[in-house]
Amino acid sequence: MSQRYLTIWFCYLKTDWFTRRNPPFGKIPFVVYASKNGRMIITAANSIAERKGIRPGMVLADANAIFSPLESIEDKPELFETVLQDIAKWFIRFSPVVASDPFDGIIINATGCAHLFGGERKYLEEIVSRMKTHGYSIKIAMASTIGAAWAVTRYGTNHTIIESGKEWETILPLPPESLRILPEVTERLHKLGLHQIKDFISMKRNVVERRFGKEFILSLNKALGHAQEYIHPVEIPLPFVERLQCMEPIVTRTGIEIALQKLIEKICISLFSEHKGLRNASLAIYRIDGKTQQIDISVNRPTNEAHHIFNLFELKIGVLEPGLGIELFILESNKTEDHLPAQEEMWSTAGLNDHAIIQLLDRLTNKIGEKKIHRYIPGAHYWPERSFTEALTLDEKSVVNWAPNKTRPVKFLLHPEPIAVTAPVPDYPPMLFRHRGKLHSIKRAEGPERIEQEWWLQEGQHRDYYYVEDQEGCRFWLFRAGHYNDHKSVSWYLHGYCA
Repeated sequence: MSQRYLTIWFCYLKTDWFTRRNPPFGKIPFVVYASKNGRMIITAANSIAERKGIRPGMVLADANAIFSPLESIEDKPELFETVLQDIAKWFIRFSPVVASDPFDGIIINATGCAHLFGGERKYLEEIVSRMKTHGYSIKIAMASTIGAAWAVTRYGTNHTIIESGKEWETILPLPPESLRILPEVTERLHKLGLHQIKDFISMKRNVVERRFGKEFILSLNKALGHAQEYIHPVEIPLPFVERLQCMEPIVTRTGIEIALQKLIEKICISLFSEHKGLRNASLAIYRIDGKTQQIDISVNRPTNEAHHIFNLFELKIGVLEPGLGIELFILESNKTEDHLPAQEEMWSTAGLNDHAIIQLLDRLTNKIGEKKIHRYIPGAHYWPERSFTEALTLDEKSVVNWAPNKTRPVKFLLHPEPIAVTAPVPDYPPMLFRHRGKLHSIKRAEGPERIEQEWWLQEGQHRDYYYVEDQEGCRFWLFRAGHYNDHKSVSWYLHGYCA
């Protein structure tokens, strides 16, 4: 399949943008200006102002002399860079590869897209109609090269489709400016009487290159398809992406679910064939009013199981607002990993290897949030608050193991809380302790278990831990920091609650 490119020129981008926000500007001469070297220079003029003889580059005072009063607004170059980027993103509904063409154009790789709209002519007509609805005047052309399409868009007839292989004869009558060459080169060509491409296209290339430079030859080759040209899309298409263009706008949840099911089935087939599974995916909807929405899901292990992925998206479909209707669905696998078919155990699976548990974790993660579920593994430290670390994945393994012969509290305090003790006895737990204003009388105790600090950290003293039970049957995990000392008080802490 030969490449097909579409170029769009927004003839009055700035004035159209302001007119959309202030409709009365569309009925009067209106210009946009910027300060340059102490003078107000017109940077854009609407079609009515142009018919009055006002052109970009003219001094604002001179324009006011031609027509007064002339409505004018100060230019905002940074704003229109963003506007053009936003427009390019809007065009993703017509092709996954769209780039902005500074400062007032769009370039689209339309290869394989036109048939979705009934052919190239209807493809162009749909774009023109949509832009007119949004208040923008455009010129548009389609060709097998970006250079030829760009040249015809700016300097040829409107809404032109150039058949593949006919770029040469199409650009012959166009001026040299259409080749996107430097102004000084264009000026030299006109001085030599070379006012159309046909006047110099048959000249020997080495002669032309010597007079006008390599860039001139490169621009000509790009237009004719002799040199490859690349564009930088506003959003780089991912390897696993599925699009669904709707013949009629979708407005119901049932319709959204049917569309989503089709997209998931297609993307899962692609993932399975490549032995891949998705870890993160997003569903974007494009509404006919120009607005977009997106929902995302993530899984704990790579998967290409359509039913499971659909169930995760189904939890979030309710936040989508179809408005007047959805015209395009795009499902993207934002992150993929290798996913080879695994042999299942004959009788049972256990723990985190249980497929049902993995799917349960996925549903919980997407329902309550990815940061609400944690898994911990042993850490290479002795002190309890350092003896574990959070695992990044379900498959992550620790270099050390839990100590199976050590009893630990059900509820562990990350930071030990100081307690006030009475009647302390050396090498024994206290008889009484007060915590958060409540006095506890100890009836039973087990211990001590001495836990030393790591020699390479050298922070704090050793600890002697005790399991104690108070008069109400509540059990606590206490420790004393360091040895008893007759010259200073000993510090005691609560570090956990036991069952």
